[in-house]
Amino acid sequence: MNSSLSDIGMQQAEAAGKYLRDVKFTNVFVSDMARARQTCEAIVKHNSSCSGLEIVTDPSLKERCFGSAEGGLVVDMKNMAAAAGQSWLDFTPPGGETIEQMKTRVETFLGHLFQRMVADHCRPGQKVTKMPETEGALAGKPDDGTRDIPAHALVVSHGALIRVAMRYFVDELKCPLPQGLDMSHVIALCPNTGICRFIMSVEEVDASVTLSAIRCVFINRCEHI
Repeated sequence: MNSSLSDIGMQQAEAAGKYLRDVKFTNVFVSDMARARQTCEAIVKHNSSCSGLEIVTDPSLKERCFGSAEGGLVVDMKNMAAAAGQSWLDFTPPGGETIEQMKTRVETFLGHLFQRMVADHCRPGQKVTKMPETEGALAGKPDDGTRDIPAHALVVSHGALIRVAMRYFVDELKCPLPQGLDMSHVIALCPNTGICRFIMSVEEVDASVTLSAIRCVFINRCEHI
């Protein structure tokens, strides 16, 4: 459902914006759904580095279609999943979007992301920049992991899609997790305005941009709310 943010949702978006206000971004991508756009606008409003940046709307980032469960209560979907003998987080209601279909959208968005970032920040013939060294133990600051990063994209999406993306990064792209995180964090549902940060290195070969390395900095950080 393409609903707007509730009053609590607006407060959470404002809190996320204030938390990220001193984090430098070079690009902004957002789902085409109203509540994601509102969240993105709240973050951009508080962040001086976003002034003048194009906000790129990408439908690949939209929330999952829940089919017959769309607009219903979570408890109803849990009951449907239990009746089918499945976990509710992985259950596909009748007429809903499957996990595999969502994974395809994640792959589609990554292709868009890589192409745009290379076009905006790489010179023709420029050599691949190596993955920055880890910064050691995180300081718990909003800009953790961004040191020596030449380009940093803000991507605003939705909980169900983010969860599928996290699983895809770890399971299929073989992204290592930082100390203290395990698969229970990866498969957990992202809280409203939860923040994840990944560092990706890409290379362009014969006009095709591909991922060469990926590293997780943190997942579902939400102390701002």
